[in-house]
Amino acid sequence: MVNQNRKLFFLVAQPRSGNTLFASIMNQNKEVAATANSITLEIMKDLHLLKKTDVFENFSDHLSLDNVLDNVFTNYYQQWPQRIIIDRGPVMAPANFQLMQKHFKHGFKCIVILRDLIDVLASYMQWYTENPDAFPNRYNCKNDEEKLGMIMNKDGAVAKDLEAIKNAYKYPDICHFVKYDNLVAQPEQEFRKIYQFIDEPYFNHKFENLQQVEVNGMKYDDTIVGKNMHNIRSVVRKVPNPYIDKIPERIRQKYEHIRF
Repeated sequence: MVNQNRKLFFLVAQPRSGNTLFASIMNQNKEVAATANSITLEIMKDLHLLKKTDVFENFSDHLSLDNVLDNVFTNYYQQWPQRIIIDRGPVMAPANFQLMQKHFKHGFKCIVILRDLIDVLASYMQWYTENPDAFPNRYNCKNDEEKLGMIMNKDGAVAKDLEAIKNAYKYPDICHFVKYDNLVAQPEQEFRKIYQFIDEPYFNHKFENLQQVEVNGMKYDDTIVGKNMHNIRSVVRKVPNPYIDKIPERIRQKYEHIRF
C-alpha cells in the first residue's frame, strides 16, 4: 500500500564525506529512512535508455514507458514503512536532474554535504592502506598516485557526485548545503538546520554510541568493495587524518583547488 503522506528527499555528497554517518544519525528517527548508496537513479537511466533501442524505436510507445518512469520511486519505496525517505544518489547531476524534472511530478529537495576533495582522497588513502582487500588494491596500480587517479576516473562515484554538487549550486531553492567539518564539529546545530529544511520537527538525536547503518534489516556487505568501507566511529568528532600530508604531489596539484 502506497503511503500517501510520504516525503522524498535526496542526499548528494562525494563518497567519504559523511554519508554513512548522516544515515546512522538520521535513522535514529523511525519516521526516516536515509538509504545506502541507492540504485534508483540507475533504474531511471536504464529505463530511459530503452528509448534508444531498436525494439522501442520500431514501436515507440512513449506514453507507456513514461508511465513506468513516472512511478519508479513510488514503486521502489512502496513497502518501506518510513514516512520520510532520503535517497542517496547524484540526483543533481544534469542528466539525472533532467529526468527527475520530467518524471517525478511531486518536486523534491536535496541535502548536499560538502567536503574538500583532498580530504576525501586522504580518507580513501587511509582506508585502502589500512585494508588490503579495499577495491583500489585489487587492480594493477603501482602506487598511490595511480590508485587515487583510478578513484578519480570520469565515470566513478567521486566524479559523478562532484558534477551533481556543481549543478546543485544553480538551484539554491531546493538544495540545503552542509559542510562536513561543521557536521562533525557541531552536529546538533547542523541537524536542526536539516530538519528545518525538510519541514519536520526536530528529533532528539544522539551523537555518541552510534550504530552501524541498517535499513529495514539490511546492512552493507563490504566484502564487495573492501572491509570497513562503511564503518563509522561510535562518536561524532573530527579526527585529523595523517594521510593528508601523504597525497602525491601531482594529485594535490590537480585537485587541491576543489574546496567548499
